[in-house]
Amino acid sequence: MEKVLAGARSDGKTGGKTLTRRIARGVRVGSLLIGGLAPVSVQSMTKTDTRDIANTRAEVRRLEEAGAELVRLAIPDLEAAQALGAIKRAARVPLVADIHFDYRLALEALEQGVDKLRINPGNIGGKDRVKALAEAARVRGVPIRIGVNSGSVERELLEKYGGATAEAMVESALEHIRLLERESFLDIVVSLKASDVPRTLRAYRLLADQVDYPFHIGITEAGTVWSGAVRSVAGLGALLSQGLGDTLRVSLTGPAEEEIRVGREILKAMGWLQNGVEVISCPTCGRTEIDLVRTANAVEEALADLTVPLKVAVMGCAVNGPGEAREADVGLAGGRGFGLLFRRGEIVGRVTAEEMSEALIRLARAEAGGKSEPRLARGVERRQGDR
Repeated sequence: MEKVLAGARSDGKTGGKTLTRRIARGVRVGSLLIGGLAPVSVQSMTKTDTRDIANTRAEVRRLEEAGAELVRLAIPDLEAAQALGAIKRAARVPLVADIHFDYRLALEALEQGVDKLRINPGNIGGKDRVKALAEAARVRGVPIRIGVNSGSVERELLEKYGGATAEAMVESALEHIRLLERESFLDIVVSLKASDVPRTLRAYRLLADQVDYPFHIGITEAGTVWSGAVRSVAGLGALLSQGLGDTLRVSLTGPAEEEIRVGREILKAMGWLQNGVEVISCPTCGRTEIDLVRTANAVEEALADLTVPLKVAVMGCAVNGPGEAREADVGLAGGRGFGLLFRRGEIVGRVTAEEMSEALIRLARAEAGGKSEPRLARGVERRQGDR
């Protein structure tokens, strides 16, 4: 698997090591580039009924505000497909139409101006339908994501492999890919998702050596906000550490905005995202002499709107506090009834326990004002024929 340097950091976040990433074909989704050397993007899927235009618009807006770069919508029927135009006109990020089986819904979604399709060409009927879909998408410059889930593997492959194994998922994806390639359609994104981490990891690793299409990564049906986040961290973190993944979705049984927050935190932790506030705080122990939990939560919530890269430390005692606070852009080290404020390693103030949260928030916002808008690795488009 060919790799390329991307998004290297020298601030110690990755231990001084250079991050590597699989080279994927660049695919344009509206204003967003997926693959190439573009940053790994974070997306989600609306939970509203797409036919309810007002509520779906409102949810898309909430996702945009949470940091979503791409939003997918379920299209179960023609009414939902026809609603896409009105939703699209109010959206600030590209939209994806999620369609199963009925290629006519995909054609209508394209007419409504959708930016990307999620549909498996092997499930829509004969060659003529695949040809019609590929041509309509090509004319409009709209890519197609082939999405193979462990629960959607074809019966003959289940029998061949004795179940929905990683190998069965990969063969299924390759069959769908070949259908589009026969129509000379190459603006393809691929996902291979199982509800368990080991199978998902194996599937992506197997496919990585066989195609150069960008990967949409995720753990399907991951679970509730808590358990699903843990499972997603394990799976997506492992994939990203191996340079696999060009866009991601964290699938949670909960508000879609939580999917974006978890996804962005995963990218920050892996060193692939350097914008927004990173709050580090100690787990508390018997030495803690301030209300650290309340303070850390208040600071994180108050600074959630910042988009510049900023590391904020909230530490509870004099053992590790001063050292950790000094490594952050700004920080607080608590003592008995007071806190020391740090800025770039230097003590800049002493405040009472009652003043700590607000004082740190003001200091963080002042520091953020001197930082420029970040970007990880600038998007580099590869020619469609490049391999």
